[in-house]
Amino acid sequence: MKQSHIEVTERIRERSRPTRTAYLQRVDSIINRQRGADRLGCANVAHAFAAMPSNDKLRVIAEKASNIGVVTAYNEMLSAHQPYVNYPDIIRDEAKKLGATMQVAGGVPAMCDGVTQGEPGMELSLFSRDVIAMSTAVALSHDVFDAALLLGVCDKIVPGLLIGALHFGHLPCVFVPAGPMSTGLDNTEKSKVREKYAQGLVGREELLASESAAYHGAGTCTFYGTANSNQMLLEAMGLHVPGAAFVHPHDGLREMLTREAVKMVLQNTQKNHFTPIGKLVDEYVIVNAMVALLATGGSTNHLIHWVAIARAAGIIIDWTDFHYLARSTPLLASVYPNGKADVNQFQTAGGPAFVIRELIDAGYMYPDVFTIAYGGLRQYGQLLTKEDNKLVWKDLPKDSSDETIVRTAAAPFNESGGLRLLKGNLGRSVIKISAVPEDRHIIEAPAIVFDGQEELLAAFDRGELERDFVAVVRFQGPKANGMPELHKLTPPLAVLQNKGFMVALVTDGRMSGASGKIPAAIHLSPEASAGGALAKVRDGDIIRINATVGTLNALVDEDTWAEREVVELSDSKRHSNSHGIGRELFGGMRRNVLSAEEGAVTWL
Repeated sequence: MKQSHIEVTERIRERSRPTRTAYLQRVDSIINRQRGADRLGCANVAHAFAAMPSNDKLRVIAEKASNIGVVTAYNEMLSAHQPYVNYPDIIRDEAKKLGATMQVAGGVPAMCDGVTQGEPGMELSLFSRDVIAMSTAVALSHDVFDAALLLGVCDKIVPGLLIGALHFGHLPCVFVPAGPMSTGLDNTEKSKVREKYAQGLVGREELLASESAAYHGAGTCTFYGTANSNQMLLEAMGLHVPGAAFVHPHDGLREMLTREAVKMVLQNTQKNHFTPIGKLVDEYVIVNAMVALLATGGSTNHLIHWVAIARAAGIIIDWTDFHYLARSTPLLASVYPNGKADVNQFQTAGGPAFVIRELIDAGYMYPDVFTIAYGGLRQYGQLLTKEDNKLVWKDLPKDSSDETIVRTAAAPFNESGGLRLLKGNLGRSVIKISAVPEDRHIIEAPAIVFDGQEELLAAFDRGELERDFVAVVRFQGPKANGMPELHKLTPPLAVLQNKGFMVALVTDGRMSGASGKIPAAIHLSPEASAGGALAKVRDGDIIRINATVGTLNALVDEDTWAEREVVELSDSKRHSNSHGIGRELFGGMRRNVLSAEEGAVTWL
């Protein structure tokens, strides 16, 4: 194992010792109880199984069969979740064959960021993660389950399900994905049409045709954004059936994988392979997930989400840990927005299995960790296939089948991962550089300050941004308005960059997991609404972003900077960020949320 990775892991272990120890004590105290059907009062048990068929009641109560709780994020608004419509029937059938029972424990909300992007509903998006975690807890709180299957794929849904499951750390848990949609319009071509629309060169009809050709069926969007990064990280954590991430929803393998998930979760309830999720997800597994994110140039959103997930298991990580891991983790994948390939092409070229195999063999990931599979983490570095109507795992070819998409650790796209920590007098921020041209890793230009993305878009439409500048978009953090993604800013800023202007974005908000070629210092902490330095910036201040050495500064005289007052968000703007489209209901979360670097957690 690489010494640099060992050192980061040991710092995390030492920092987390009190909270992790307390967490494991809570898990052990619950593991040692009687099972639910034997422990609860008779009225409780009767209620729990009242609607079960008589044979299932006999199994779970008299025969003490394992009872699986299913938590599903099924809905028809998310293309990735629509295939879950019949999963409970498949799971119930397989559980019955294996002598177990199954109940749908509950559903969790799951919103589509693609629908709400740039709209007021996006201000609920980040907080929906913790709502999903709480909903998972409500579903499992009936406390009659021996294991859980978690059905979710997309952006906040997987982190929310995982946070919720870790608060039931005594249960063996398996995540059951549904796969990506088939390849549609090329992602690069889609972006070109968006940029033309931003310039007024095409109309709404052409734009809608382009978007509909890109997002056209069941499954996740095919770019390597937050949803597909989720799937990569779950493979790296050993929480999927190995190789399940990127099989199409209607591929014949998909039902077999769902049935295999039932088998594996039941195996994990057995004494000789008992693997509760709270013990599976330890410091080594969290580091493996961080490394997988960095090695694939994954979504910046996970510098928030995986901090929160780790906290749910009593593990404390921060952006400095990501920074040091990134310095010595090679970039092994080039998938849009970091390259031209989509996730289907990534899968064909070797996908998560190739990356995991390379990272293990080169000493960047810990192989000897708990997983839900008998074969351990090395099984996740093997090729999944079908023979004689059975799932089998075989060794992958030594070399990449397409070096424009995946590479070996000996010949990476870059010697370091795709994310950087930026520090300076503006605070702490992160930047994704895997898709940013190298000549844009350092930007120095005057600030133009906006208190919302709408102001920037209006300035672009008025033709006021035809120059070098750094767009400072503030009051976009968790406390201000729920930290919406600002992906709508990508097309106009890309247009200006393509014209030769030096442009960049600095914000306490988020970008989409699909953020790409525009230098964007995001998640700036402390945020403006918490008195952060971003609220000191004025139009014309020179801002320097240096992703090469990791700095972010306003080049203002120190005395002037120290004396400058912090601007506060206007009452009218604050009111508009907190009312309408259900935002009133999230006021408590905005008041109590921790910083982005602390995972934007609302439950501590």
